[in-house]
Amino acid sequence: MFKTYAAIVAGVLALSIALVSLTKPGVALSQDPGLRSNAEPVLLELFTSQGCSSCPPADRLAAKLVSNPDLVIVSRPVTYWDRLGWKDTLALEANTDRQRRYAWRGLNGRNGVYTPQIVVDGTFGVVGSQEQQVRSLIHQSSHRQSAAIRVKQLGDGGYRIGLGGESDAPAELVVLALTAHARVDIGRGENSGHRLGYTNVLRSENRVGRWNGGQQSYVVNANQFTMAGADRYAIIVREEGAGRVLAAQYLDL
Repeated sequence: MFKTYAAIVAGVLALSIALVSLTKPGVALSQDPGLRSNAEPVLLELFTSQGCSSCPPADRLAAKLVSNPDLVIVSRPVTYWDRLGWKDTLALEANTDRQRRYAWRGLNGRNGVYTPQIVVDGTFGVVGSQEQQVRSLIHQSSHRQSAAIRVKQLGDGGYRIGLGGESDAPAELVVLALTAHARVDIGRGENSGHRLGYTNVLRSENRVGRWNGGQQSYVVNANQFTMAGADRYAIIVREEGAGRVLAAQYLDL
């Protein structure tokens, strides 16, 4: 049973007092009609590939949506298109594995392993270029939220993370290292001759703690923010085993 949003935020705000006034007592909200005015950020994971001719419209949609503070956008280039003659320069096998795990578990909406695919909060799957469907799923996801994150930047470059809410299964706190903007000249394959842009490309992810619900705080040390090529970071709480994403937030370095 999900708690109401008000109950979740009340718990996190109570925790924030114990953390000596967290720097984000509320979430900056846009006027995007696809979201409630009191929602926590929603995570969009875009599974894409430089070898997929259907992917550039989805990559452009990610670039369009990234300015919305109600969303956390992560591009996850996959490896399985490499066999067609162009090795994706940003792809990680971990992205392919996560997409397969989502497919094995089953998602609401269009399930399976394909590109472009957007997975919304680890719960809903949709063709990544279908903007209206993506926005509809964002709205649905915002009504299902059961946790919230608040952060306080520490003087040594680390962060104190406050979590509150509920989880139906063991969850993990994960730091994502991202490259905010990447441009790649494609030399072969379906997109040969094109220069393509990518948004918030995943470089690495590192588990820093476990969470089973309730109010809890964590310290993420500054050494978590030294990944080569990364210029942006996010923190997410997700159920273990490719489960749903319970909360997400960018970290401002």
